[in-house]
Amino acid sequence: MMPGIDWLLAHVPDDSGIIHPLIALALALLLHLAAAGFARFIAPRLHPRTHVMGPAFTQRLRAMLRYALSALLIGIATAFWPHDSVGHLILGIGLGLSVALLAAYALRTLAIPRWAALPLALLLFLSIVSGTSGGLAPVGAMLDTVGISLGKRRITLLGLLSIAATCVALFALVRLANRLIGRSIDHTDGFDPTQKLLAQKLAAIAVIVAAFFVGVDLLGIDLTAFAVFSGALGLAIGFGLQKTFGNLIAGIILLMDRSIKPGDVIVVGDSFGWVNKIGVRAVSVITRDGKEHLIPNENLMTQEVENWSYSDRNVRVRIPVGVGYDCDLTLAQSLMRQAALDCQRVLREPEPNVWLIGFGDSRVDHEILVWISDPEGGVSNVKSDVLNRLWHLFRDEGIIIPYPQRVIHAAPMPSPAPDLSATP
Repeated sequence: MMPGIDWLLAHVPDDSGIIHPLIALALALLLHLAAAGFARFIAPRLHPRTHVMGPAFTQRLRAMLRYALSALLIGIATAFWPHDSVGHLILGIGLGLSVALLAAYALRTLAIPRWAALPLALLLFLSIVSGTSGGLAPVGAMLDTVGISLGKRRITLLGLLSIAATCVALFALVRLANRLIGRSIDHTDGFDPTQKLLAQKLAAIAVIVAAFFVGVDLLGIDLTAFAVFSGALGLAIGFGLQKTFGNLIAGIILLMDRSIKPGDVIVVGDSFGWVNKIGVRAVSVITRDGKEHLIPNENLMTQEVENWSYSDRNVRVRIPVGVGYDCDLTLAQSLMRQAALDCQRVLREPEPNVWLIGFGDSRVDHEILVWISDPEGGVSNVKSDVLNRLWHLFRDEGIIIPYPQRVIHAAPMPSPAPDLSATP
C-alpha cells in the first residue's frame, strides 16, 4: 500500500495546495490512533514482565508504547511520502513529536525532572523536523550563529543545547544502568543482603566514573588544560571533604566486614533502633518512635556499638517483679512463667525462666527471663504485655504486690523541768 503513495497523490486534485497536506495530517492522526490502540492492547500483557523495572516504568509503559509505535508508523509513512513537500514536513513534525514525547516519558520514568528532560526532547524534535525539511546543516548553522565570545572561546546556542542534551542523556543512562544492575543483583541467589548492597554501591561508583569519562570524550573537553587547577582543587577538596571520604570508606568497610547489616538492631549511644539502610555518608537507624537517626559511618567504626542481631537474632529480656513475703512463692513463680508463655512474641525455646534474685525491704524480688527473636519490634511492649497478663493472674489467685513499708519509731518526750521561779 505504501509504495503506491506517489501514484495515489498524483490522482488527487490539489490545485490550492491544501488537499495533500490535509491527507498527510489525517494519515499522521490515523497512525497515531492505531498506535494508541495497539499500545492499549499490548501494555497489559507486558506488565508482568516489566515489574522488575519499577512501578514508575510500569505506570508509563502504555504511553511509551503508544509513542514508540506512533514514531515507527509515522516514520514509515514519512519515508515513502514525496520529499520536498508540505505533507512530508507535516509527517516529519508528527514523527518529531512522537520521538520527543517518547524521550520525555522515558526520562520521567528514570526520575529525571521535566526541566532537565526538556533540552534532550527539544533537540530530538528539532533534529527530526530539520532532517525531514532539508537536513540538519541549515538548523545547525543557524543555532551556531547565536552566541557570545568569552576570550578565545565562543559559546553558542548549539553548543549549550548539545552540552545539556549530552548531560541529560548520560544522567539518564546512569540511572538506567544503576537500576538494571541493582535489579540483577537483587535477584542473584549467591549473595546475602550485605553483599548485594556492597555490589550495588561499587557498581554505582563504577558507572558514574565511566559516564564521566564518556561525557568528557563526547564534549571534547581537554583535561590537560586543567591539570594545575585540578591539582589545587583536588588538594582543597581533600582537606575540606576528608570527613566525607572517611565516611565513604567507612561505609564500604562496614559492608565488607558485615558487622552491621540492614535489618540489624543496634544501640549507638542514646540511639536504639534497626538499621534501615547503609548509605554513602551515614547509616539510617529507625527508632521505635518512628524517628530516623542518621549516624555517620565513622562513628560506627570508632564508637562502641551494641548489635543485638550480629550472630543471633534471639534477645533475652529481663522483667523485674516483686511479691509479698506472706504469699505462696511457688504459685507466684508458676504464674510468672504462665504469663510469659501466654505472650505471643515470647519464644518457647529457649523457654522462659523465673529467678529469685533477692529479699528486699518489703517484697521478694524476682526476675522473669524471656527470649524474643524480633527485637526490631520493640522490647518495652513485651514487658508491658507480660506484666499486664501477670496482673490479672495475681489478682485472680490473691497474690499481693506489696507497697513499700517503713517502720517509724517515736522517741518519748522528755519531762518538763520544774519552774523554780514560783518558789517563795
